[in-house]
Amino acid sequence: MSGMIVIGASAGGVQALLTLLPALPAQFPRPILIVLHVPPDRDHGLVTLFRARCAMHVCEAEDKQAPVPGTIYFAPANYHLLVESGGSMALSADDPVNHSRPSIDLLFETAADAMRSRLIAVLLTGANADGAMGLRAVARAGGTAIVEDPDTAQVRAMPAAGLALCPDAVRLVINTIAPYLLRLA
Repeated sequence: MSGMIVIGASAGGVQALLTLLPALPAQFPRPILIVLHVPPDRDHGLVTLFRARCAMHVCEAEDKQAPVPGTIYFAPANYHLLVESGGSMALSADDPVNHSRPSIDLLFETAADAMRSRLIAVLLTGANADGAMGLRAVARAGGTAIVEDPDTAQVRAMPAAGLALCPDAVRLVINTIAPYLLRLA
């Protein structure tokens, strides 16, 4: 696999993703794995919502599935989404991390281990620090770290925490992230 993009978001994340994901073409050359904090006890409807608005194929991640380019994979509610050494996805019901299952940190850290410099990680709006340590792990593994500008994010805590631990991350306003990803991919 040539590379992968991982995205993490929490409070305000649906709106941020509705700006970012529909701007990507159907033939986008990398798979995109997404952790969005949602309540664990109900169907979040993300696949239905985004499938209607995105050119890329949208689905829920499945255990042991190999991600393919041109596809957006959402972590299922109440499961951690991990990337295994060969690049396939794994689901875990282990304890919450940073009070979250799925955890952005776990997705970013396992993807960094598996993909190294072929990984692009994007940390968006949110009200906690989940994703900050994972973003730093991505940068340390040689991957590209991108943070939504906290000054324009709907909720600044998560991107600000990401920048605090990964000050060299690329800082972009939400509507410039998709064009940036297109240039990188």
